[in-house]
Amino acid sequence: MAEPKTKPTKASVKTFLDSVSDEAKREDCLTVMKIMKRATKAEPKMWGTSIVGFGSYHYKYASGREGDWPLTGFSPRKQAMTLYIMPGFERYESLMQKLGKYTTGKSCLYVKKLADVDLGVLEELVQQSVKHIAQAYA
Repeated sequence: MAEPKTKPTKASVKTFLDSVSDEAKREDCLTVMKIMKRATKAEPKMWGTSIVGFGSYHYKYASGREGDWPLTGFSPRKQAMTLYIMPGFERYESLMQKLGKYTTGKSCLYVKKLADVDLGVLEELVQQSVKHIAQAYA
């Protein structure tokens, strides 16, 4: 079975975030980092070359595939900041209605800029998702 490519590294989160050339996006990253740090009570770590992750959990699928992944995290992608909300979004429908301007993938929340979303709602979403994953994989 293939080894997961995205793993925690010793790379510096600060160096990575300092390399984000768009100043507004870099500031958004620092804000999201504070939110995720509060939610997880964990220090940020680089996962692979472009994901800032917080905490971790071990998953195992029915197929036998398993690995480790951050409880939550983010990546400042070119098109939009990607926030990893691991349980997905179904259970958070009421929060999503109040969040603001965003798009989603299975467990990815895409935000072009933090000014487009309600930060209080975003923090609640991150806190609830982290709590859910931590309990589900305890």
